[in-house]
Order: sequence, then C-alpha cells, then structure tokens
Amino acid sequence: MKIEARVPLSGFTTIGTGGPALAFARPASLAELEQALAWAGERGLPVATVGLGSNLLVADEGVERLVLRLEGELAEAGTDGELLLAGGGAPNAVCLHRARAAGLGGFEFACAIPGTTGGGVWMNAGAYGSDWSEILVRAFVVTAEGSGWLAPSELGLSYRHSELHHGQVVARVEFRLQPREEAEIKALVADLQAKRKATQPTNKRTFGSVFKNPEHELGAGAMLEACGLKGHRIGGAMISPRHANFIENAGGATTADCLALMHEARRRAREQFGVELVHEVELLGAIELR
Repeated sequence: MKIEARVPLSGFTTIGTGGPALAFARPASLAELEQALAWAGERGLPVATVGLGSNLLVADEGVERLVLRLEGELAEAGTDGELLLAGGGAPNAVCLHRARAAGLGGFEFACAIPGTTGGGVWMNAGAYGSDWSEILVRAFVVTAEGSGWLAPSELGLSYRHSELHHGQVVARVEFRLQPREEAEIKALVADLQAKRKATQPTNKRTFGSVFKNPEHELGAGAMLEACGLKGHRIGGAMISPRHANFIENAGGATTADCLALMHEARRRAREQFGVELVHEVELLGAIELR
C-alpha cells in the first residue's frame, strides 16, 4: 500500500473545495488498514477517513492528518440471508443494488444519501423517515489500538450523530433487512428519487444538507427560505435557489466561502426565529463555524 504526500482533497469532496492532506492512503484490506493506522500512530499523526466526499468540508489550507479512502474489499457489498454485508467504503448505491437483487427491502431510503456505509454509521445518516440505527446490526471498527464489532448502542447513535471519533475507522457494516419483491423495491426507490430531484439541487455540486432540522414547526430549509436566503452568494458559494438548506459551488468556491454562508444563515435564523441551527457537515482541518 502506497502512502502519498500532499494529495489535494478537493477532488474527494462533492462540493469540490479543500486543500491537501499531509498524507493519503487507500487501504484495500483490513491488513492494509491496520498497517496505515500503525504508520500514523508511529508518527503521532491524526487520522481521518473520507467516503464519497459528501457531508464534508475540508480546510482550504489543507489537513495535517493521514487521510484514508477505503477501497478493494473494504468497499465491496453482498448479502447473506436477510443480512446486507458491506465494507465501510461501499457506496450506498452499490449496497442498494445488492439488496434489491437479493429481494431485500429496508435500504431504499439510502438512495437519497450519496455516501458510503461507513460514513452513514459515522453520522447515523438518514432520509425519508429512516436512518442507519433502524437497520444496523453492528459495525466493525478499527483503531491503532485494536479492532472489534460494536452494536448500535455502543456507537451512541442519535439524530445525525454517533459517538465515533477520528481514528476509529468503520471497516465493515452489517444491516438486517427484510424480504421484499424486487419490483416493489424499484417502485419505492423511483418514488424517493423523484421526490429528491423535485426539491433538491441534485445536479449541482453541494455537500448535502447543511443544517439539522431544528425542533421547530419549520425545517431548516423552510426557515432559511423565510429568511430570504435562497440564491444568497458569498464568493463562489451560493445558497441553493432550489432548496435553502443546500450550498452550491457556483464556480470557484472555497471552503471559506461556504463557511461564511453557513455563518450568515445561522445569524439570520437566530435573529428571525430565535433558533440556533446546528450543522450536519463534517468540518475537517483547522476550521470552525462560529
């Protein structure tokens, strides 16, 4: 396994911003993953993992970490009875395809989540009334100190959150699904994808939804729309004219531009509604949303 230096991370994020990683590796097996973590541990280097780069903002100046991208057997998926078995780097789209081919339902909601199974565990990803905690059996988590299976209760899953931290790498995931006709699965997915395309900027570069929905009669998107923020632009970043809880790369955006928009959105929500919006996006590097 090769460990590369100063690899730009902008190409590994869906928004297309961010500077280089101090070190970058693509482990394709558990042995290579353990090797990479040991390498970082020997150098006192923090570790972070990227999936498909959604829900991620990387500092413009880069990241002083070993950044991992799981590949090979760590990105494969298959089924065993009513279990969906996946590597932490397996794309949700691949997992959905495997489940559908096996006549297993319950993973359809993930068609709206452009990420990986490991990333889903990291943030308890969810959409359309379901999330990882509803179907997750266990996750195999690897660290420099050791590895082991963790149950949902041990992962501390809550709304768009887990208790995992950087350096804990989700290498394998098991989901329990239920038998469902392939035609029914296709119909459910088609309906969810149509709803997503009708309301979200699916053809634009974004990092997914920006803020968690607050405990308020309005969701985050409706709240920011009421604040008049649709189309608001700072630098190359713009709050989506289609859905105000998304930020688009309108051309030449930087992470700093995105953060400035997030700061302005939080300020207006606070002033107009008295609500403190909490972001969903993972901030990687020496960046902070005030």
